[in-house]
Amino acid sequence: MAYPELHFHWEWQLKSTPEELWPFVSDTNRFNHDTGAGVLEKRTSDTPTVNARRLLRIYAFGMPFEWEEEPYEWVRPYYFSAVRHYTKGLVAQSRILTEMKSIPGGTLLSHNVWIRPRNVVGRIAVPLQIKLNSGRIFEKVFQDYDQRAVKGEAMPLALAEAVEFAPGGEERLMNLRERLLNEDVKPALVDRLIELIKTGDEITLAKMRPYLLADTWGVSRREALTVFLLATRLGLLDLQWDLLCPLCRGAKQSSSSLSGLTPQVHCDACNIDFTVNFERSVELTFKPNASIRELSVGDFCTGGPQVTPHIAMQQLMQPHEEGTLQPILEKGRYRVRTLMLRGGQYVRVGLDGEDHLTLTATSEDWPNVEPIMKPNATLTLKNVTDEEQLFILERLAWSDQVVTAAEVTTMQLFRDLFSSEALRPGEQISVGRLTILFTDLRGSTSLYREIGDAPAFGLVMNHFDVLKSAIAEEGGAIVKTIGDAVMAVFPRPDSAIRAILKAQKKLAAGEDGNLPLRLKVGIHYGACIAVTLNDRLDYFGSTVNLAARLEGFSTGNDIVVSAEVYFDPSVSALVREKSLETESFLTELKGFGSNLFELWRFRMPEDLFVSADSETTHKLFL
Repeated sequence: MAYPELHFHWEWQLKSTPEELWPFVSDTNRFNHDTGAGVLEKRTSDTPTVNARRLLRIYAFGMPFEWEEEPYEWVRPYYFSAVRHYTKGLVAQSRILTEMKSIPGGTLLSHNVWIRPRNVVGRIAVPLQIKLNSGRIFEKVFQDYDQRAVKGEAMPLALAEAVEFAPGGEERLMNLRERLLNEDVKPALVDRLIELIKTGDEITLAKMRPYLLADTWGVSRREALTVFLLATRLGLLDLQWDLLCPLCRGAKQSSSSLSGLTPQVHCDACNIDFTVNFERSVELTFKPNASIRELSVGDFCTGGPQVTPHIAMQQLMQPHEEGTLQPILEKGRYRVRTLMLRGGQYVRVGLDGEDHLTLTATSEDWPNVEPIMKPNATLTLKNVTDEEQLFILERLAWSDQVVTAAEVTTMQLFRDLFSSEALRPGEQISVGRLTILFTDLRGSTSLYREIGDAPAFGLVMNHFDVLKSAIAEEGGAIVKTIGDAVMAVFPRPDSAIRAILKAQKKLAAGEDGNLPLRLKVGIHYGACIAVTLNDRLDYFGSTVNLAARLEGFSTGNDIVVSAEVYFDPSVSALVREKSLETESFLTELKGFGSNLFELWRFRMPEDLFVSADSETTHKLFL
């Protein structure tokens, strides 16, 4: 017997705008958690699903409910919907639709649920449960989201209704707070972290993002990351490395150490294999140590809009179907693609764009053009293929609130605190584009001869301290020392130059009674590979090899850079800011054939390098 579909409708007038509400309301994982839904279990089947459909299970009323879930559809920031086809339980099918319409003074939010019962028990029990509990719970949760959105709060600060500490966990938390306060960090920032651990809910704490929290708290991102790293070293937090799919950007694997990372990963949702790289694929997140708060959070939804927040619109189109939509988009580059077709079409959003744009999926390749559309343009989607297509419109820019492995592994603090963090022996992982710096002391051999081994060794050790401090201040890290030489790494080339200018100035001045020293420097910027050498994270590749060659062309208290560094916009701005003297020259580089490389030499104006004893300097180094 087929039972009729039941429709339940709720409506609320809220004070915040649809744009302000969207990150809260569309976070279906949190919404399901907050409304008391159970933890999901993923199921498998011998028959693969298509277009991001998922096989899921949940237990309710003492029995299993199993279903195939169609991909969520949404248009940010106006609505999202989903359909479930059940194979077990009291329900045969369910649909949800949440819509937000802008009205004077806020938003009209409507939430709809359609249920088709499977049997007579479902016909009685399901509507009874919804009428008695669901409406009241939904209203409480949506009103809470509205209040947070109006205040400008962010979801990572959601509070738990009841907090359970591990045995002795609260006392341990406060003891570690005192130890963390002894570090060179701001007490107010430490207290924010402690309060979050004491009051935050499990979803918030299971994946803490330092940069997102820093922006929420209104503090420096680097200071927040420093506190999180120090807290991890003390045992207050645990770090985890999440491997992100380059398409959906969801975490497909997690590891508590770099050695647990695998270079090849499969994404079931996108049905792709991808190669891991530190620049995009590996994110560092944190959670409380289990001795303080043991988390047991699971997934409450696996396919909602906030699972893939970079996707502004997702629509399932049947063969030869078309539809018209109007998302609100930020300026920038986007790509439209479908899961069943190769490639995609790029789109740019700007104020000078078109009011209407048609995007068509065909069995041929996507058009090799990049149209421009306005942020509120109307989009027409056309599926002219003979297959169902899931249209995805995604923003290409990656979130800058993610702490990537490429960034954190170039921090001196990270390398000092977690020196054992290294890749599995034999593994090689791309880290994207990094700045590699090599230094060496000019005339160090004669230094040992002139003043003796012990004093010279002390000077060399002091010079390492100066370099380490300057490099750390600019967000870089020393990878290794080789005799009197240093190899360091930075995320950006301008940071490397700033660090070296500081170090050269201090060393040339001969401060604290030390003899003046002249530092030779070479810097190159390009793609690198991370490896483990001597149980430490190291880098290799042609970028490293070329950077190592440049230092040899430096004469001391100058910086020799490659074209990749010289033409970087941030470096050009720094050259103007510091009034650096520049000169170019052509040369061959050993190991790079007979090709001529154009290099540049940077010098500070001579009066900024004040020598404590110019005659001694002349004797030692010239």
